[in-house]
Amino acid sequence: MSLLCRIAVSALLVVATSAARADGIEPGLWKIVSRIETNGVMSPPQESAKCLTPEQTRDLAATFSPAPRMINSECGPIERSLDGDRLKWALTCKGQLDMELTGDYTFRDQRQYAGIVRTRTAMGGRPMSDTVTTLYAERVSDCP
Repeated sequence: MSLLCRIAVSALLVVATSAARADGIEPGLWKIVSRIETNGVMSPPQESAKCLTPEQTRDLAATFSPAPRMINSECGPIERSLDGDRLKWALTCKGQLDMELTGDYTFRDQRQYAGIVRTRTAMGGRPMSDTVTTLYAERVSDCP
């Protein structure tokens, strides 16, 4: 994957892997374990942490959806639906780098969620990468 693709995917995934509150999702310190598969090659699990304030937990759909902005590409409006404990979204960007992103999150209970984010990139009509990030997160404590 080119450096441009990695930067774009990383920026969008940072936004997509934040957590929020929707009728029971708690603010606090969350441990997030992710596995990334790119073009059929699986990475080892990666662990990160995110402290979520009550202010950050008010809009689940906005917090878990990517921000539709990229350099040298135009993004269409994000399509998203929040139905019960499940959030789905899709975003398409066209330009120097074409990108299709989809997300599917399930909020299992107050202290855990799982998600799948798929990113397909192309440049000049040629496929560049197909990346699937599988996420599992659990609340571990109050924020320090």
